[in-house]
Amino acid sequence: MPTEELTDSFRHAMSSFPSGVTIVTTADAEGNRWGFTATSFCSVSLDPPMVLVCLSADAQCHPAFSAASSWVVHVLPPEHRDLALWFASKGVDKFSRGAYTTTPQGHPLLDGATATLECDTTARHRAGDHTVLIGTVTRTRVHPATPLVYHHRAFHTLTPLPTPAPVS
Repeated sequence: MPTEELTDSFRHAMSSFPSGVTIVTTADAEGNRWGFTATSFCSVSLDPPMVLVCLSADAQCHPAFSAASSWVVHVLPPEHRDLALWFASKGVDKFSRGAYTTTPQGHPLLDGATATLECDTTARHRAGDHTVLIGTVTRTRVHPATPLVYHHRAFHTLTPLPTPAPVS
């Protein structure tokens, strides 16, 4: 078990790595909607297209995602900052805020996401206090919006750097 000093140092080091902000959603066999905010999200493979997200093992939605055969990743724009915080909260009705449609599989699909990736579950791996969910992407939607970024435990927006002058 790591020391408190190592845990704090690790948290600080990881907060130095900026990441996008996502909300991941699914529906269980009874039609109940589940979701969580994730910053641990990345591509795994291009052929076939696969992604992964990490979910805390003590999250209320963990049992639903452990049984889910599919789920949706929503890359958030800055205007969904408050929704990211809401989905990161415990003990709240996650879907009482935001506007949603439904995928053919019955999963909540958040309106206004920068991108959405519908995924079929490929694998689940326990890793420390989290479960790594790996999914094969079956459908994507991309909208022209700048993504929300999380860095040093705060939300940010991207500002493009000026294009460098050509080298002669």
